Amino acid sequence: MTLTTISTTEAPAAIGPYSQAVQFGSLLFTSGQIPLGLDGQVVAGGVEEQTHQVFRNLQAVLAGAGTSFQQVIKATVFIKDMNQFGKINEIYASYFGDHKPARSTVEVARLPKDVLVEIELIAAVNVE
Repeated sequence: MTLTTISTTEAPAAIGPYSQAVQFGSLLFTSGQIPLGLDGQVVAGGVEEQTHQVFRNLQAVLAGAGTSFQQVIKATVFIKDMNQFGKINEIYASYFGDHKPARSTVEVARLPKDVLVEIELIAAVNVE
């Protein structure tokens, strides 16, 4: 099997030496998405606005690989302040609906560009 780099102009470009996502066989591994707009700037607002932007970015990367939130197997959520977990969790649930992938949530000391949330996903991709 080969690795396929996934890149879409519908999500912010990577800000370092990595890909938006990599597909290996029927699995897609996204890089952690932070709340950047297409202009590369952190979106204004608090944890709610930032979390929604992260999910918009993830949705674009998933679509670029031909998959969706309904195909996500595992999510890893990095948050700056565990006291914000409830707000982030509510927004998270709104994107997945009844689908409940495996998940880890970790409070971290600092995230790139001092954002409040970062999320990475592993998803299934239909291969023909």
